[in-house]
Amino acid sequence: MVDGSPRRRILCISFSDITADARVLRQIDVLAQLGEVTTIGYGSRPDAATEHLAIEPSLPSLPQTPAGVLLLAARRFDRVEFQGPAVRRALELLGDLRFDLVVANEARAMALAHRVADGAPVLADLHEWAPEERAHVTSWRVLVRPFMFHQCAKYLPRMSAVTVVNGSIGEMYRRRFGVRARVVRNAGPVHDLEPQPLMPERIRLVHSGGAVPGRNLEALIEAVRALGPRFTLDLYLVPSRDGGRYLGRLRDAIGDDTRITLHDPVPPHELAPTLNAYDVGVFSLPPLTPNHRLMLPNKIFDFVQARLAVVFNSAPETDRLIEGHGFGTIAPDHTAEAMRDTLAALTPERVWEFKQNAHCAAAVLNSTEDSAVTRSAVAELLGDPVQPVSRSEPPSST
Repeated sequence: MVDGSPRRRILCISFSDITADARVLRQIDVLAQLGEVTTIGYGSRPDAATEHLAIEPSLPSLPQTPAGVLLLAARRFDRVEFQGPAVRRALELLGDLRFDLVVANEARAMALAHRVADGAPVLADLHEWAPEERAHVTSWRVLVRPFMFHQCAKYLPRMSAVTVVNGSIGEMYRRRFGVRARVVRNAGPVHDLEPQPLMPERIRLVHSGGAVPGRNLEALIEAVRALGPRFTLDLYLVPSRDGGRYLGRLRDAIGDDTRITLHDPVPPHELAPTLNAYDVGVFSLPPLTPNHRLMLPNKIFDFVQARLAVVFNSAPETDRLIEGHGFGTIAPDHTAEAMRDTLAALTPERVWEFKQNAHCAAAVLNSTEDSAVTRSAVAELLGDPVQPVSRSEPPSST
């Protein structure tokens, strides 16, 4: 931006509770450096946004109405793309507002972004592999999967820039849709923390994330219940939109085991300092979809910033980081038995070594370089001079 010129108007679309969406919050922080940001999505206004247009949380972003489902089943995708209740509400809220740049978070926002852009450039942050996001759910696979493939084929060639979470998923978009995506990982900001010493005869496990069916939290609980008294597990979980039913199932799985504790979630900026009190971050996810198989979740970066050792089930992208930086060990699969056996083999000396290696990795595995990728892409689209982005660790591809 040239000094003295008006601040450009940037629209950020995300069908999420943005104030709880760490990736989108980091994105907005970058956008706010380059213009006045209007956000539209669920929840309240993010701190860095100038204006927020709130969509009622009860309105789904997909066309889950009876008419919408019929159109999906009939493959009338061009007719149904604006039938999602949240999409219709977004069009009402945006009215005739105009912007210099529009950012669409995830594929479900691309049609809306293209319509409201009115010729302005659109950046699509696809996050993960959109066409098969929930392909393990039968109704989603039958009705939504073809719609998502159609949306990607229709709108990705019209995007001015595309970003994704890792190189493996970016390669999938290149092969299927012919687009080249820049990599913006789910890494958070660097935190000035130190590894905390282990307690005698105790290894404190911790997990943070969504309380969502399919995240295999039951396997973590089962693994710890099968281990000896030196292991504890603390869970910091964001409730799903099911009225607490899934959290109730987890409480039933925990039963009377006092070594396992459920906590309320903490804000993204407080997560690493909170996790710093523990020893090992744990995560296990069945490879039900391409996104699961090629996962690079924000929690691995959260655990590193918290200076924790990690135990994850095997997946190409996370294996590369864990082995490359030496801050953890890898369970051979996603089962409770594999997690139990991998944890049982940990010694205090090994955990402390992993924590020290995480401390070294924290200087690299943070959002500094990823924010620079976003800043470079946005500046190019706004016509600003940009500095080249260099990565200390090149993104992987398959």
